[in-house]
Amino acid sequence: MTESEFETFFHDNFESIRRYLFYRSNDKELSTDIAQESMLRIWERNVKLEGKRTVGFAYKIANDLLVDRFRENNAQMNYINNISFDFNGQNPEKELQFKELKADFEKKLADMTDSQRVVFLMSRMDGLKNREIAEKLNISIKAVEKRMSGALVIIKEFGKTIYSIMISVLVYSLKFLSVI
Repeated sequence: MTESEFETFFHDNFESIRRYLFYRSNDKELSTDIAQESMLRIWERNVKLEGKRTVGFAYKIANDLLVDRFRENNAQMNYINNISFDFNGQNPEKELQFKELKADFEKKLADMTDSQRVVFLMSRMDGLKNREIAEKLNISIKAVEKRMSGALVIIKEFGKTIYSIMISVLVYSLKFLSVI
C-alpha cells in the first residue's frame, strides 16, 4: 500500500471506525485512540487494499483492540479493588492517625483518573519500572510518564498536608518492630 493509498483509506474510513468504537465504548477519547491504533496497524502491516475486505479487516483490528482495552481495564480495576491497608499497632492514637491517613490517601487515589491511579499503584505498590508498566498495560513509556506525573501532582498536594502524620506513624512502626 502506498502512502497516498493509505491516506485515502484513512480519510475514507477513520471517522466511521471511530464512530463504531464510540458506539461500543461511549468514550470519545478511547474511540479516537483505538481508531488511530487500528489505522497504524494497517499501515505497519502494509495491508493490500482489497476494498471492503480491507475495511472489514480494519474494523476487526479496532474491535480486537477495544476488547483488549476492556480486558486491561477490568484487570486494572481488580488490582485496585484488591489493595488493602493494614495497621496492627498497639497505640490507639497512632492507629487513628493511620486510619485518617489511609482515608486521605484513598481520597487522593479516587481524585486520580483510572489510568493515573493504575500507573501510580503499579509503580509505588508493586515497585515496577516505567518500562515494565508500559509492557503490562500495552502503552508507551511516554504515556506511563505522563500518567505518573499527573498522579504525582495529586499526591504532592496530599503529601504537604500529611507529612508530619506519616513521620510519626513511621517512627512508631519502627519502634514497634524493634520491640518484636
